[in-house]
Amino acid sequence: MIQRFADWLVYDIFGLDASTALGEAINFFFYDTIKILILLFFISIIMGIINAYFPIERLRNYLTSRKLYGLQYFFAALFGAITPFCSCSSIPLFIGFVKGGIPLGVTFAYLITSPLVNEVAVAMFIGTFGVRITVIYVISGILLGMIGGFILGKMKLEPYLSDWVKQIQQHSSFDSDAWIKENTPFIKRLPIITQEAWGIVKGVLLYIIIGIGIGAFMHGYVPEGFFEQYMSKDNWFAVPLSVILAVPMYANAAGIVPIIEVFVAKGIPIGTAIAFMMAVVGLSLPEATLLKKVMTWKLIGIFFGLITLFIVILGYLYNVIL
Repeated sequence: MIQRFADWLVYDIFGLDASTALGEAINFFFYDTIKILILLFFISIIMGIINAYFPIERLRNYLTSRKLYGLQYFFAALFGAITPFCSCSSIPLFIGFVKGGIPLGVTFAYLITSPLVNEVAVAMFIGTFGVRITVIYVISGILLGMIGGFILGKMKLEPYLSDWVKQIQQHSSFDSDAWIKENTPFIKRLPIITQEAWGIVKGVLLYIIIGIGIGAFMHGYVPEGFFEQYMSKDNWFAVPLSVILAVPMYANAAGIVPIIEVFVAKGIPIGTAIAFMMAVVGLSLPEATLLKKVMTWKLIGIFFGLITLFIVILGYLYNVIL
């Protein structure tokens, strides 16, 4: 429905040509902006309702006080794998987790895995590369989320969350405690929950517009052949270079897997091609722009740097074993 609306607005009302870079970029901008705003609003409401009736403080205390032997990272990564979100679409739920005070390492395990592994990527990988490569990719993507989340969690990075998030966390806990004490009925809680959800949307609106704008430009104007000359098997530095070149781009698995198939058909090593894909879907300038409302630049740099390192390592490993 959102895609039909974007098509109608851009191609029928604005009169842009769907075959041009401008038409494709503007369509992408409206579709992704509307989708992410709707996701953010309704996820914020759902998280607000959950926090009102099942205070997330209890879950946070459970995760921090029990010895789960890493299972919390596995479940977060698995949840990321079954949610069909791209990197920017994953951020609304990530904000909901952070707002509720879920340990930061666990939320990062979700954020890392969600764009990398989902049913779209799995289906397209099976059809393109076969079952063996798909299974290796899925397992390594989940492990990347688990290990990355674990390391980031151990680094105690909570002080580098933005003041905006810290204020939301404090206000959310205060409302929940007050409602429980006063036994406030749901009908009276809902307007406050909705107002808070709308406040979150307004708080990140500018970042969403800027981030998706960057993504739309990359989506419409960066030619596919631009990257192929730097990713040949003769270049020992092709894997890290492919990851660096991929970061400015923005696409989901459905949009990038066909490009990867072309890369492999033209002789680019499959590990280099998959590393490029993982960087496109898992790391992007639009994602960094959206995260700026939630984190300081230092935390964004640590997150991107660590995941970039892991993707490069995986790229070399893929080239050896595949």
